[in-house]
Amino acid sequence: MHSAPSPTLQPPSWRSQLRPRLTCLWPLKAAGTTLFITLFFQAYFYVLRSPGQTVWTMPTTWIDDWVGFTPLAFPVYASLWVYVSLPPALIGNLRGLLWHGLWAGLMCAVCLAVFWVFPTKVPDNALDWASHPGMSLLKSVDTGGNAFPSLHVAAAVFAAFWLRRIFLVMGAPRGWTIASAMACGAIAWSTLATLQHVALDAMAGALVGWLFAWLSLRRPGDALDAPAAYCRHTRTTSSP
Repeated sequence: MHSAPSPTLQPPSWRSQLRPRLTCLWPLKAAGTTLFITLFFQAYFYVLRSPGQTVWTMPTTWIDDWVGFTPLAFPVYASLWVYVSLPPALIGNLRGLLWHGLWAGLMCAVCLAVFWVFPTKVPDNALDWASHPGMSLLKSVDTGGNAFPSLHVAAAVFAAFWLRRIFLVMGAPRGWTIASAMACGAIAWSTLATLQHVALDAMAGALVGWLFAWLSLRRPGDALDAPAAYCRHTRTTSSP
């Protein structure tokens, strides 16, 4: 007699992975993200206010003239801090969180070193920031220094590539990756439309973000996997 064939294990659906991924280590994710951003801003503003050399003004290109200024870009610019929180939120294990944090931190450290050794700023302009409340607040805090490369764009691109790989592992619809890429592109556009950066800054930042994403995702191992407890539960419920 022939034994009955074993049922084929189906990979877990992306919908069923969302809750386990989001709730896995959530106190550590919340505290770690808050601490990371706090330490980053302390270092960022120290370098901004204490440049190591004479600050050099970045040149503009036709792209900057084409994009122009719009105060409507400010909410998009500010959305970076939500966007960069998505990869760690969806990571399902401690190794993945540490790996992501290590490479994100290294990318920030390299850019801050460049800002200090080669300080740059965007060109001055004659706009009346007081007539744009959101932009006025931004300009009073961030004076347009630490321009090249744009760490704002670098962080968005780094997050976009991590999200792409996480969505691929989850088996999420292709639309998720497309929406993520569009959000990343909108954030990059906003750095020019708020006059916080020029096109050369943004292009250099995109290159930096891609480089560190590529280095961090070459051999991720199980860093992108779903939580181990969820995987064991899936295997148990799928077995005959």
